[in-house]
Amino acid sequence: MRVSKEIKVGSVKLGNGNPILIQSMCNTNTSDIESTVKQIKSLEDAGCELIRVAVPDEIAAKSIKSIKDSINIPLIADIHFDYRLALLAVENGADCIRINPGNLGGKENTKIVTDACKLNNTSMRIGVNSGSLEKDILRSDGINAESLCKSALYNSRMVESFGFDNFKVSMKSSSVLMTIQSYRLFAAETDYPLHVGVTEAGTLFAGTIKSAIGIGSLLADSIGDTFRVSITGDPLEEVRIAYQILASLDIRRKGVEIISCPTCGRTDIDLIGLAETVEKLVSKSTSVVTIAVMGCVVNGPGEAREADYGIAGGSGVGIIFRKGKVIKKVKEEELLAYFIEILKEDLII
Repeated sequence: MRVSKEIKVGSVKLGNGNPILIQSMCNTNTSDIESTVKQIKSLEDAGCELIRVAVPDEIAAKSIKSIKDSINIPLIADIHFDYRLALLAVENGADCIRINPGNLGGKENTKIVTDACKLNNTSMRIGVNSGSLEKDILRSDGINAESLCKSALYNSRMVESFGFDNFKVSMKSSSVLMTIQSYRLFAAETDYPLHVGVTEAGTLFAGTIKSAIGIGSLLADSIGDTFRVSITGDPLEEVRIAYQILASLDIRRKGVEIISCPTCGRTDIDLIGLAETVEKLVSKSTSVVTIAVMGCVVNGPGEAREADYGIAGGSGVGIIFRKGKVIKKVKEEELLAYFIEILKEDLII
């Protein structure tokens, strides 16, 4: 099991066996303070633990102070190309600066930013991306897992040579395999804490699959201290998917886990509609329980009994389970209403 070095990002610690933290990124205009704070608060309610905002200009950098004063989770400033924006973000209270030294204007600018972070107790994420590798690495190695790892090692050791070690590292690629391979190579070489994710993963459908495979594979190898599911869409979906990845690996759970069968020719009830309705009903529940929604007599009763709550459907009827025991057998049309009663009675919804 890989044990990374512990660092601090604002009020939270990561690495060294601390919980793996879920991160997302606002898609609002950072200078629109009201909209950005509103989105962050929604993400906080969903369980987001670190939030990143884009800092494309001075107005955005200066907005960080007001945003940070209105939220409860650490704020990360995303900086590209202009090191002066990083300095301004640090000055305005960012908890962490995300930089790619390869596009920051050279070693001297990186040192200036690092010195500012050190002076202000601001952490850093050194982010290497397959789309912006150093020219000499591109010429000698091309774009592959080895070059991503090489770039990350070079930049990490450069920053460390400036007397600063409060940083985590990321190596992003839209290629799932390249992402997995580069992190594995890097993790074998260092104990730096890692932020993992598949960049530009796509829309909800494709992005979920790519992220689940890429992030899930790394977390299963004990690689990763923070992560972000990158989705073209609502950041709330990123957080929901992130928790599902953690739950699937038995790392951490938040809220209700739904188990439902895929349906087949033996299914005699509207299982798809029933499962979707139950999922919506419990979507905001914070109860850490398992609910099984099953559609036939083959695996249904057994799976339902193993869950905290369960429904097993039959031909026009359904059986409701609670903690492994059958508590009611009802007609299909009455099944959902009775099940909702039980969930309310037990304060699940």
